[in-house]
Amino acid sequence: MFGLTTATRVFVAPGATDMRRGFDGLFGLVRDVLGEDPLSGHLFLFSNRGRTRVKILVFDGSGLWVCAKRLEKGRFAWPSAEQGQTRIAMRAEELTMLLSGIDLNQTKSRKWFRRSMAA
Repeated sequence: MFGLTTATRVFVAPGATDMRRGFDGLFGLVRDVLGEDPLSGHLFLFSNRGRTRVKILVFDGSGLWVCAKRLEKGRFAWPSAEQGQTRIAMRAEELTMLLSGIDLNQTKSRKWFRRSMAA
């Protein structure tokens, strides 16, 4: 199993991803498009065009996991990227909210010290 720690980073692929992609296809997207190491232990999220499906790719030290979620109703409130941005970094709490159906654009973070997550 895999777990989230404060050292685990979460990266979202902006735009739509072909949900027919499996381990190797998502591995290639992480490496070539997101510019990250797929074997880092970080989580990588992908969504389809309709925002009704999500896949997560993560390496747990011994192998790759691909987890998927399909919504029966509604859509995920997928974060949007700025011009030229190839990935979006988020915290584990934001991942939980995203997968629970909360629109991150309508939430507000409190102003307090938080070490920046350099992308």
